[in-house]
Amino acid sequence: MDKHRQIAISILDGIGGPNNVKSFTNCMTRLRIDLINREKINETEVKAIEGVLGVVEDETYQIILGPGTVNKVAEQFGKELSLHTGIDDDSKQSLQETGQEIRTELKKKNNTPFKNLLRKIGNIFIPLIPALIGAGLMNGIAGLMSNFIERGADAAWLVTLQPIISIIGSSFFAFLTIFAGINAAKEFGGTQALGGAVSAIIIAPNISDISYTYPLFGHIELSPGQGGIIGAIFAAILISYLERWIRKRIPSSVDIIVTPTIALLVMGLATIFVLMPVANIISQGIGKGATWLLQYGGPFSGFVMASLFLPLVMFGLHQALIPIHAELISQVGYTALLPILAMAGAGQVGAAIAIYIRLKHNKQIRNLIKGALPVGFLGIGEPLIYGVCLPLGRPFITACLGGGFGGAVLGFFAMSRHFVGSVAIGPSGLVLLPLVTGPMGILKTILVYLLGLITSYIAGFFLTYFFGFTKAMLIEHNKVDEKKTA
Repeated sequence: MDKHRQIAISILDGIGGPNNVKSFTNCMTRLRIDLINREKINETEVKAIEGVLGVVEDETYQIILGPGTVNKVAEQFGKELSLHTGIDDDSKQSLQETGQEIRTELKKKNNTPFKNLLRKIGNIFIPLIPALIGAGLMNGIAGLMSNFIERGADAAWLVTLQPIISIIGSSFFAFLTIFAGINAAKEFGGTQALGGAVSAIIIAPNISDISYTYPLFGHIELSPGQGGIIGAIFAAILISYLERWIRKRIPSSVDIIVTPTIALLVMGLATIFVLMPVANIISQGIGKGATWLLQYGGPFSGFVMASLFLPLVMFGLHQALIPIHAELISQVGYTALLPILAMAGAGQVGAAIAIYIRLKHNKQIRNLIKGALPVGFLGIGEPLIYGVCLPLGRPFITACLGGGFGGAVLGFFAMSRHFVGSVAIGPSGLVLLPLVTGPMGILKTILVYLLGLITSYIAGFFLTYFFGFTKAMLIEHNKVDEKKTA
């Protein structure tokens, strides 16, 4: 049997069978399942499945499988679900009522208005990550080819291929505002095409023909891209609300004509005369703020950002950073914040190695570390975070602090404008290496990024080894397996 199908079947068994699944989806690393009754989950069985790297309790039940694997397992998961459609409506209604209390409690914890807003913002960009990575790599390759050409490599194939690779990589970023607008409209309940249409105004070439004068603010000249991603998201969200408001007041017989026309006209004017200049101020402030923070905060800013990133992830607050990364990439071609934040995962790797050595009698944790450490080096940190460091408590803190030292290294170089940037959102760890760029040149930038990673590994290791455990913790966590194996 195909191993991905076997994983899917095992997951179904562990979560209470196909009749307990309301819906499912997947992101880059996780299978996200909306369950009818969470009391049916056998979490021990799920975690023991070969290929499962960990689980996360959230609004959906999230099973961590890692990049690539998750897509194949999700496909098989869907096929297995389609084979089990025999549940009747009465039984399903009964199960839904049984699980309603659990879901309501989870929503109280995880679906506050603020968290829900951040989740929606994250969902705007999560579907774009594969294209961001692929296009970013293409841009990196095109940049390398351009460097070779500038240094005298004038082979005909290289000169011909370079602009082709460049257009493949840059085209997606040129229309990123439209993609963001489409996804924003989807997340906020509007028509996706209208979200894309109003966002397209921002990058329309002839927008540069428009200028006007405001009292106190003076003369304003628009240019393509002004307001960027921030403006596109605002425009798409507002047109979604406006569309619904109009639709409630328009007769159904003319809705298809009147609603989109009025919505696009009103929001088009609002985008040109309000959102573009306002969002431009915000986006420029983000760019200048990030540059100032790293240039003048240096190692201190790098340490704080890297140390606090994983606690932000735990509470879902990191999603607020996604549009900031996207805006920086749109402005300067890379985000200098992401490589610093990536140091947090490296601190977890170093901490896990220290835990492996310190808990030499705890076979369960050591086996988990052996399975999770390779993907940890590749930037998939959930298994180490949720399966190893966080449950132990103190090692999670020392791991976060260890990542902070790597952030401080990158912050130190940023003080002299030697930023290490990423051309895409999503990867971290060693996987981020092909995507780093910056004013130092590709080779020096890679070396500085590696220096930050190694610093985080070492700091996470030593901080956890010497300060991650009390004597009582060492006795307790080493004694567990000694009893089991006695």
